[in-house]
Amino acid sequence: MARTATYDRDQALEAAMQLFWTKGYHATSMKDLEAALAMRPGSIYAAFHSKEALFRQTIDRYSNRMTADLRTLIASSPTPVEAMRQHLINLAELSPSDRPSTACMLVKSLLELPQDTDMRSFIIGHLDRIESIITDALRRARDVGEIDPSVEPERLARRIQTYIFGLKVQAQRETDPERMRLLCSDLVTEIGSVLAPAN
Repeated sequence: MARTATYDRDQALEAAMQLFWTKGYHATSMKDLEAALAMRPGSIYAAFHSKEALFRQTIDRYSNRMTADLRTLIASSPTPVEAMRQHLINLAELSPSDRPSTACMLVKSLLELPQDTDMRSFIIGHLDRIESIITDALRRARDVGEIDPSVEPERLARRIQTYIFGLKVQAQRETDPERMRLLCSDLVTEIGSVLAPAN
């Protein structure tokens, strides 16, 4: 008779994601995982096969949540451009108090991993997916005349994504909320000048 899992998989993945996000892949030990997941080593391996496989699933979880939030914002905004502006403005409210770090888990993990590894390529794939969502939104905005037709959506998407990740890092060190709001506002104004359609 098959044994019934005695753990909550969703809860375990959330705990592992929070741990990897805080400590990084290499600094997270199996002892750390045992404590965070409240599981024995054998149970962890039976459920997730390996530390790397578990890490990949937490990256999937983090990225899927991030892309879902971005898609929801785009779908609920009056225009694609307004969604991009609002996304940058929202970053002014980032606080380390309700998450392991304001810095993006994907970027933190990318910086930790060596070049030419499968895991690094795996993370880059997730970053590319986020960039493609921004690109598609800007392409639609250009097609309906919301932004200047000379704007290259792919190029601008990379710029916006750089701003997003940079702001998340800045939020980690910024202690003055007003300074953070002004920074986000400045970047929104800068992007707005690029996006403005020709008259």
